[in-house]
Amino acid sequence: MEYETIVGLEVHAELNTKTKIYCNCKNAFGLEVNTQICPICTGMPGTLPTLNEKVVEYAVKMGHATNCSINNVCKQDRKNYFYPDLPKAYQISQADIPLCEHGYVDIMLNGEEKRIGITRIHIEEDAGKMLHNDAFQGSLVDFNRCGVPLIEIVSEPDMRSSAEAKAYLDTLKSILQYIDISDCKMEQGSIRCDVNVSVRPKGSTEFGKRVEMKNVNSFSGAMRAIDYESNRQIEALERGEEINQETRRWDDAKGQNFLLRTKEDAQDYRYFPEPDLGTIYVPSEKVEELKSQIPELPNAKIKRYVKELGLSQTDAELIAENLPRCRLFDECVKLGGCSAKNVSNWVLADVSKYMNETGKDIAETNLTAEKLVKIISLIESGKISNNSGKIIFEEIVNGGDDIDKIIEDKGLAQISDDSAIEKIVNDVLAVNQKSVDDYRGGKTNALGFLVGQCMKASKGQANPAKCKELVLKYLEQ
Repeated sequence: MEYETIVGLEVHAELNTKTKIYCNCKNAFGLEVNTQICPICTGMPGTLPTLNEKVVEYAVKMGHATNCSINNVCKQDRKNYFYPDLPKAYQISQADIPLCEHGYVDIMLNGEEKRIGITRIHIEEDAGKMLHNDAFQGSLVDFNRCGVPLIEIVSEPDMRSSAEAKAYLDTLKSILQYIDISDCKMEQGSIRCDVNVSVRPKGSTEFGKRVEMKNVNSFSGAMRAIDYESNRQIEALERGEEINQETRRWDDAKGQNFLLRTKEDAQDYRYFPEPDLGTIYVPSEKVEELKSQIPELPNAKIKRYVKELGLSQTDAELIAENLPRCRLFDECVKLGGCSAKNVSNWVLADVSKYMNETGKDIAETNLTAEKLVKIISLIESGKISNNSGKIIFEEIVNGGDDIDKIIEDKGLAQISDDSAIEKIVNDVLAVNQKSVDDYRGGKTNALGFLVGQCMKASKGQANPAKCKELVLKYLEQ
């Protein structure tokens, strides 16, 4: 029997507010264990939380960016469960009335667009972090993360493969970064997800029993977890077994999951309205003001790059998915003076290579859009060669500043004068008679060798197009 995989995702994104959601403790990663805590975020009796207004604003912005309806009036609820990293024994979240609901995002996969529904986006507080180490017996708890503000983005079960899930996660990550509400550093747990998977016979309209997987800390890990769980369920069904609704822990190192507990339903959490916090009211004017702050988002950029600038779908996606690259590209195109395609080539090749190898952002170097445009325009006009452009780029990102001075000091100006190039060509042909005879005897690849020798003789400064033109002229006389 053929089966279809059904995937739904619950994405948790930490918001980059200065302070936590219900207290004034600093919201920062990597600080000394249990130094950013207070009676409120550690759940001491008698303390009262106060909602951070920025958390609401950030959640509403994400709602707008994902085409959600915004609930002007909503509330917060207590979600009760017992776990060592939750000192209050409940988490303040939202149950039946979230801030945002009924939205969608469009994903791109293999050149095709697909719409993924978003059920809801709600605000909640994070729990602490369990520390396990062979250096001590048992486990310890770091409460610094308690009260860190989160938004939970719950999708509809609209994805049908791990590849679609990856595309959806990439899209959400780009949006979060574009509207600047989360740093999305997965290695720090800033964005993580719970994965829900079920399978059903192809053609069936009823969903199978879903299994939720926790501890998925990377997008590639999510893909592996989905594929593993889908295969596990299919094999169980083929053996005549029944799939149980349950929660399992994904172990990415082992490439398999393990049963944690049978799945709780909503009543197991005993939700009830949070009595220590008032109703959340967001005026319509505020909702519209926040909407006006949403920039052009990745999917819109990709379509514009392809239709207006003539980029390929692949190049457009690679630029749009990375915010620093995207900003540099947009600034260069806005300045004009060179082709968008050449800007794209430089941003995706030399600029991206530098960022990947050094781990630096372009903002940490001397490279600006103005300087990159000048390098590209000098190449396009034939004043410097492409190789000289790469040398100038290296000088700039490593501390250089004046492009004209770099060209002068390093002798990078391209030779385009016909008489100067003629002399170089004559000298090269004179000492490479065998290659000349080979070309005239039908071995056309000798042309590339001779042009290469001309470029070598000129130390890369000769205009390669003129070199080729003059070499051909002499060869065919």
